[in-house]
Parts: sequence; structure tokens; C-alpha cells
Amino acid sequence: MTSIVIACVGDPGVAASLGKKGTASDLTLYNSVQGDRQFVFVEPTRFPEKMVALTTALAMAHRCLLVVHGLTRPLAETLATVDLVDLPTTIVRGPSVGDDELRRALKGSRLESEPFLAEELPHLRETIGDWAAPERPGPVRVPIDHAFQVKGVGAVALGLVAQGRLEAHAKLRLYPTAKTVEVRSIQVHDVDRGSAATGERVGVALKGVDATELERGQILAPEGSLATTNRWHGRDPRRCRYYRGSITPGGRYHLAVGIDAYPVQVGPAGESIEFTVDRPVAADPGSPGYLLDLSATAGARIVGRWTLEPAPPG
Repeated sequence: MTSIVIACVGDPGVAASLGKKGTASDLTLYNSVQGDRQFVFVEPTRFPEKMVALTTALAMAHRCLLVVHGLTRPLAETLATVDLVDLPTTIVRGPSVGDDELRRALKGSRLESEPFLAEELPHLRETIGDWAAPERPGPVRVPIDHAFQVKGVGAVALGLVAQGRLEAHAKLRLYPTAKTVEVRSIQVHDVDRGSAATGERVGVALKGVDATELERGQILAPEGSLATTNRWHGRDPRRCRYYRGSITPGGRYHLAVGIDAYPVQVGPAGESIEFTVDRPVAADPGSPGYLLDLSATAGARIVGRWTLEPAPPG
């Protein structure tokens, strides 16, 4: 069985036509099983009201479907955000949008060279049916996106296996906390499993933690496999061309890392920048971080993207 997670962003509606509705919050997940392939479609339901819903949906995914029904302000902000994310993207053009009009909107971005599809569901399903998640070997990573308590079972975390293979009875650290938990059992699409591979969406019963201690952005991973700090050094900046503000040293922003975003204070911005987060954040060195200005009232709320490394002590 192979699995893939697809972010459906832009105009809503396509994800609901491709899968059965599952977990719903600021994100809505739709699930589909076709033969030996599993598909999870993630839609940022609360965007544009909640900017972080968009960055979270993109961070969860292996590929992106960018659905365009009209060139609105929320669509423009979505384009600006997807342009900064290294995610294979297919553009789904609705019937009211012309190819030439859309190509003008994408000119100068990485998206102008991405493939276009008309919004025809049979063709779209056929195209998606050939997609698979990339192989990501290495220590297992399971970012948690939802959690709840089940009577007689205990804490259950929902997440996607982002890397490696998750094994039942494994003892893993709950990053960024210092707590060690045990994987009591694993379910994939409500079926008990002894393990789960990269790309699969899992429900994991955990021993050693209460559901009230679980929150989005925490990561199940082996001890010592992630860096954890509240001071990150950002290099290789890629600024958003549609952000109309400027970075103010000492200013308060949000930093999207993995599937959550955190209040952050920034240092002077040049070829590098320092981010001081309100609380420790766990990530692989070299991970992307996206600076958000949630108070921006015009233009895009995404400031840019940086490559993150733990800041040196001192």
C-alpha cells in the first residue's frame, strides 16, 4: 500500500469531490483509497481568516493542487505562499478563468512552469492516481496535527508519517518536550497495523502521556534526532514580492515551522536573521521557516522563507 498527502489550496470544493470527509478543524482532511493507493487531501478550511491554516496544509503535503476559480485577493496570497514552498504543484483552472489570464498572474514565479489542468474530475482523478509520496528514509518523524482521549485506550494522536517507518511499541520522544512515550498501537484508515510507512496517515495510541499534553506541531521521533531551541538562525532568504511591509528588528511576527506557527521576535535582517521564538521549537537543521506578518492589512501576510539552523549559544 502506498500513500500520498495532497494539499488542495486556492478555491475550495475540489477536495470534497476527491475523498471522504475525515478530521475537520481549521483544516479539513478527505480520505480516499483506490486499489493499493491511499490519498489524503488537506484543505485549509479557515483560510483566509487564518493564515496559518494555509502554511500548515502545505507543510503536511507531498504535492499541491492549486485550484483557481477567480483572481481574488485570497487567491493572490495563496499564489505568493505556494511560490515559496518547494512542493510539486499542479494548477487546476476553473471554467471562468482563461489560460492567458492565469499565466499573466503567475509570471515571474516558479508556478508559471507548473502544469495546468482543466477542472474535469475524471481527468483529475486519473492524473492523481499516478502520484506517490517520495521516499524519505531515516529516523521516523510523525508530526501531530490532532489529539484526543479515548476511554479504555488513553491518548490518541493523529498525524502523518513524514519520514521513515513508525513501528508499534517503539519508544519515541515527544518533541519539543523531554517526555518519552510508547506507541501502544497504530491504526491506518481504522485498520490495526504493526507499522506504518512514509506518507500514511495514522492514529497512534500513546502510553506515558495524556491527551491534554498533546498539541499540534509536536513531533514523535527518536531521542536525539531533532534540534530543539527557541533561537534559530535563518539564512538563504527568499522574500515574498507581494509583502508590502518591512522587517522591523525587535518586531513581533509569527514563524511557521513544520505544521504550526509560533510568536517570534526578529533581529536585523540581511543575508541572515535571528529568530527568537516564545518557546522551544523542534526541527531538523536545514528545515524551512516562513515568517508571517499576521497584522498586515494589505498585500500578502507572508514575509518570506529562510533556511533554519540552531543559533549558536550565547
